[in-house]
Amino acid sequence: MNDSIGVIVLAAGQGSRFRQVAGDDKDKLLVDCTARDGITVHSMIEQVLLNLPAALDKRVLVTTANRPQVIRMAQAYGCEIVRIESTGLGDSIAAGVAACSQLGGWLIVLGDMPFILPPSIEQVVANIAEDAVSVPVHKGQYGHPVGFGRSFGSGLMALTGDHGARSLFTQARVVEVAVEDPGVLWDVDVPAALVFQ
Repeated sequence: MNDSIGVIVLAAGQGSRFRQVAGDDKDKLLVDCTARDGITVHSMIEQVLLNLPAALDKRVLVTTANRPQVIRMAQAYGCEIVRIESTGLGDSIAAGVAACSQLGGWLIVLGDMPFILPPSIEQVVANIAEDAVSVPVHKGQYGHPVGFGRSFGSGLMALTGDHGARSLFTQARVVEVAVEDPGVLWDVDVPAALVFQ
């Protein structure tokens, strides 16, 4: 069910753990990271956007108004921008899904996970079904991105605060997508994580 799937890129968090180490003026989404090929360097948010499958052309990036560079980058990659005041994960998901609530499903992508391989994302998308949550699994651990079928729309739009969508898993048929990709677990919370190992 990969037709009419929207991508929601979450980029509203302030990255406080990252700033504690790198400095208050450092927006982690704009810091350069080295791609998994060990050669290519892009800002973290650009790497996330580059990894998205081209077939998924409905793209929404949720961020705060004080990130003009992130907004410009996302627009260059065809994203509709949703500006919110809250930095809460639940608020971001709700706003992103509300911006394209008519779709058949949503792929929730975290803006600080630049090392996920495109084929892993494609596998998750391929397993999105109306009544199912599609989640990559690496070495027994749930990772990202996570796909939600249409029946989860109202639940996603009801999320608030810092709580993500994990609570919806309990009422869902969860399709575990086994991947040999440690990138699905690799989020960049501190500067040392900018180079994939």
